[in-house]
Amino acid sequence: MRHSAIRGQALAILVFLVLLLAVVVGPLVLHFTQKSHDVLQNPPWSRPADPNDPRVRGEVYAATVIALMEHELDGWTGWRPNDFFLWGPGLWADNNANRQRGIIRGVRESVRVLKDHLTKISATEFDDNLVAADTAFRNDEEKFMLPSAESKFRDGIRALDGYIGGLHTTPMHSKPLNERNVELIRLYQTWTDLLGDEHAKLMKETEEDGSNVPIWRTDDYFYRAQGVAHALYHVHEAIRVEYGEKLQKEDPTVAELQEDVSNALREAARLKPVMVLDGSAAGLFANHRRNLQTYIVEARQKMYSIREELEK
Repeated sequence: MRHSAIRGQALAILVFLVLLLAVVVGPLVLHFTQKSHDVLQNPPWSRPADPNDPRVRGEVYAATVIALMEHELDGWTGWRPNDFFLWGPGLWADNNANRQRGIIRGVRESVRVLKDHLTKISATEFDDNLVAADTAFRNDEEKFMLPSAESKFRDGIRALDGYIGGLHTTPMHSKPLNERNVELIRLYQTWTDLLGDEHAKLMKETEEDGSNVPIWRTDDYFYRAQGVAHALYHVHEAIRVEYGEKLQKEDPTVAELQEDVSNALREAARLKPVMVLDGSAAGLFANHRRNLQTYIVEARQKMYSIREELEK
C-alpha cells in the first residue's frame, strides 16, 4: 500500500511538472517561432537588379506579393485561418491566424490597386492576369474546401507569375506600371483607409453591442493590424524600388517621406510581445494595442503627407 501511495504521488508530481512545463514553455516556443516566421527573408525588393536581365516596371511589386503569400502558405503551420475546427485557430493558438487575416487584407487591396490603377489608364483594358489574381485572392480566407483558401491563393500566385512572365515577352503581354503620380495617389489613399480601419480597432474600448473589449479579443485586433502592416511594409518597399528613380529626380521630399513610412511599418510588423497586454494609460502594465497603433498612425500620417506632395 505504501509503495502504491508513493508511486501515485510521484505520478501526480510528474503530471504537474509536465503541465507546468507546457504552460510555461509552450507560449515561449510559440512566441519565438512566430517571431522568426514574421521576418520575410530576402524579399524581392531587397535584391539587387541584374544588369543582364533588366527589371520591368511592375515586376518587383508582383514578385513581392508572391513572396508574401508563399511565405504564409509554405510556413511550418501553413495557412491557419481555415484550419479544421479540431485543431483550428478558434481552439488553439490563433495569433498567426489573425496575423494572416491582416496579411491577406493588405494583399487584396494592393493587388486591386495594381489592377485598377497602377497598370490601367482611363478606358484601357484590365490586365487579364491581374484580374485573375485579384479574383483569386478575394476568396474566403476561412474556407476549408470546395475550394480551399490555399488552392485559390495559389491560383493568385500563378496569375501573378503569369503577369511577370508577360512583362518579359516581345511584344509585351502584360501591362507595366504607368508611373503616373495620380495613380500612385490612389494607392496611398487605399492604404491610409486600410490603416485607418486598423487604427480604429486598436483604439476601441467597446464592441458593437456596447460591452467592453474582452481580454481574449485584444490580441486578435493586435495581430490582425500587425498583419496588415507586414503586408504593406513589403509592398511599400516594392513601390520605393518601382518609383525610386523617378521620385528621387522629380520629388525627393516624397522619397524621404517614403522612408519614414517604411520605418514605421517595419516596426509595427515586428512588434512581438510574449503576451499582448491591455493595461490602462496610467497603469503598471503595457497596452500593446496602443503601442502598435503609434506606428500605424505614424505610417498613416506620413502617407497623407506623401499624397499632398504628389498632388502639387
